Amino acid sequence: MQHNQSKRYASGFSLIELVTTILIVGILAVFVIPKLIPESSYSAYTLRNEFISELRQVQIKALNNSDRCYRITVDSDGYQLTTYSHNINAPFAGCVPAQLLRTDLKQTFNGGAYIELASNSSTSFSMDFDNLGRSTLACTGSCFVVVADESLTIAMESEGYIHGL
Repeated sequence: MQHNQSKRYASGFSLIELVTTILIVGILAVFVIPKLIPESSYSAYTLRNEFISELRQVQIKALNNSDRCYRITVDSDGYQLTTYSHNINAPFAGCVPAQLLRTDLKQTFNGGAYIELASNSSTSFSMDFDNLGRSTLACTGSCFVVVADESLTIAMESEGYIHGL
């Protein structure tokens, strides 16, 4: 009779074995698996929302400060905001930079991500906003393509509204 009881207990896992296995799987999940995922998994949604937010912020600054020009310069590494005094003697009503006032820190792209113009696929461009919130790119509809783990589009309407597609 004792022989049958010992066979029944030997057929399963002990509590210590189960806890040890769960611990090892947990450590692998936290430390090893993220290193196997490539860095190019930078979210296109994150970059798109970040860039839309930056464009809207610059647009609002241009609307509220007619004595300043705000320029966003984009290249393959990131984008940067520069503030200039506005040349009020310029022959047209747009933003005409006169004197450099401030340059913000460059926001860099991660994991091979970049932003390009939808019209010509250029990854290096600059744009200003006038005091009516319009861009100097003269772009309507799909203006920018954000490329990271996938491609997403940013649109600007003729009246200045900036949104993702």
